[in-house]
Amino acid sequence: MKEPIYEYDPAELLTDAESIAIFMADAFESGDASFIAQALSVVARAKGMTAIAKEAGVTRAHLYQLKNGNPTLKTMIGVMRAVGLDMTAKQHSEAAHG
Repeated sequence: MKEPIYEYDPAELLTDAESIAIFMADAFESGDASFIAQALSVVARAKGMTAIAKEAGVTRAHLYQLKNGNPTLKTMIGVMRAVGLDMTAKQHSEAAHG
C-alpha cells in the first residue's frame, strides 16, 4: 500500500509575528538571495498578497515575481516592512568564516 502524499504549504503555519520573524531569520541565515526572496514570497502569501502589495507600494504581479529570486533592494525593504519586519546588519561570527 502506498503512503499518501500530503500537500504542505509553509504559509499556513505563518500565523503570527514571531513565526514570521523566525521563518525569515532562518532564510537570511542561508545566505542564499534566491531562497530569501522565495521565503519572503511565502510570508507575503501568508499575510495576503493584495494587502502587502498595497502597503509595499508594488503590484501583486510584482510580489509573485519574488519567488523568482531576484527582487530589487527597494522591493525587499518595502515588502519586509509591509509584513512587519526590518532588515538589519550584524557582524559575522568567527565560526561562520571557518
